[in-house]
Amino acid sequence: MNDIVFGQYLPGHSIIHRLDPRLKIASLLLLLIAVFFDAGFIGYGLIGLFVLLALLLSRIPFKRVLKSMKPMIFMVLFLTIFNLFFVRIGHVVYRLGPVPIYSGAIRQTEYIVVRLVLIICLTTMLTSTTKPLDMTLGLERLMKPLRKVGFPVHEVAMMISIALRFIPTLMEETQRIMKAQASRGVDFNEGTFKEKIAAIVSLIIPLFISAFQRAEDLANAMESRNYNPSAKRTRFHQLHWRHYDTIAITLVLCLFFGIWGLSFIL
Repeated sequence: MNDIVFGQYLPGHSIIHRLDPRLKIASLLLLLIAVFFDAGFIGYGLIGLFVLLALLLSRIPFKRVLKSMKPMIFMVLFLTIFNLFFVRIGHVVYRLGPVPIYSGAIRQTEYIVVRLVLIICLTTMLTSTTKPLDMTLGLERLMKPLRKVGFPVHEVAMMISIALRFIPTLMEETQRIMKAQASRGVDFNEGTFKEKIAAIVSLIIPLFISAFQRAEDLANAMESRNYNPSAKRTRFHQLHWRHYDTIAITLVLCLFFGIWGLSFIL
């Protein structure tokens, strides 16, 4: 659980930290779309260089990014095995016993791994450099036009912000419960399959109870302060678009349309 860093804000004063949250959220969406363009390794290389530059400017430790990738190792291994054994595209390049490995399967597996790495880096950089309050404001401002069709913009932005805010809290609670269960003789790493299932159940049940209790406490606190999501609200903290935000979104748009163009050429 110590390896899960998604949702945790890392205080800093870098240029990436100071960027407008609306810009960072919009840039994330554009780059996530660009990742799935079929632009080959040239396109992925350009996105990778952009992400690497952004990570350096944000001053986020690479160790933190690597930690955020550890929970995805199992998924990467599963997708790799599935693609290598079941995808039949291209020509046979290797035989693992009676099972042929195709060139298209290897290429598709490489694409999947690169896409997952880029997605994790992008999301980690967003959550590490953006405060939950700024995230809420940015989401609400970006979705503001949807109010005209009756979409509950403020409520959705608040729910997303609360979910991101409580991810680190739930991770800490999970660690506390695991230590308490370990002190009572529960072993999460060894034992039979049935014993591991029982150990997981002994972790999940108190975690759910704690999560529901925290949700109830938060609801009571908001209600005691007369929180009304449909009321007209003012903001003490205002978002300001600066000249370097314009430069940043211009670079992101250039990269987006460049990758889009490569997808038609390659």
